[in-house]
Amino acid sequence: MNDKKLYKSATDKKFAGVCGGLGEYFNADSTVIRLAWIIFSLVGGSGLLAYIIAAIIIPDAPENPNMMQ
Repeated sequence: MNDKKLYKSATDKKFAGVCGGLGEYFNADSTVIRLAWIIFSLVGGSGLLAYIIAAIIIPDAPENPNMMQ
């Protein structure tokens, strides 16, 4: 079973680390996720609200990297 957990990135972040954490979780480039989030914000209009909610809900990455496994 996959015990992978979603955390905000401590190293790959511009604001809160949400897109960096999503990139690490989905093994994708965080820049692509940031661009998609910007497009979602411009087209749908609720992207900023979704980012704020995600920044509040998603926990910070643990200090000890061994805990993430």
